[in-house]
Amino acid sequence: MSLVVVEAKIVVNESKRDEMVASSTATQQATRDDEAGCLVYCFAADPVHADTIQVYELWESEEALHAHFDHPNYFAMRDLLAVGGLVSAESRKHRVDATASVYDANFTPSGHFD
Repeated sequence: MSLVVVEAKIVVNESKRDEMVASSTATQQATRDDEAGCLVYCFAADPVHADTIQVYELWESEEALHAHFDHPNYFAMRDLLAVGGLVSAESRKHRVDATASVYDANFTPSGHFD
């Protein structure tokens, strides 16, 4: 079973972005607490682009992510974004085949997995 990462860039009305992120906190917490297989569910304000929300989700499996799409939390977040001035969204999922520390024992970073 492979981990699944979802990453997304959501562009919204700049004047509504911070309010949307704040109002989504309860749904973010509920998704983490209530949905089996949810390891991370984070919608955060991009510090560089005032109209952008960055999304990072980590799921234990494809099945857990698929179940999320039928859960009330998914619909709550989708509805919140729709009424909050959604301009565009690009979402991608990634199946993880390897995991390793970025830093070795000497705190030297590496981009390699071996």
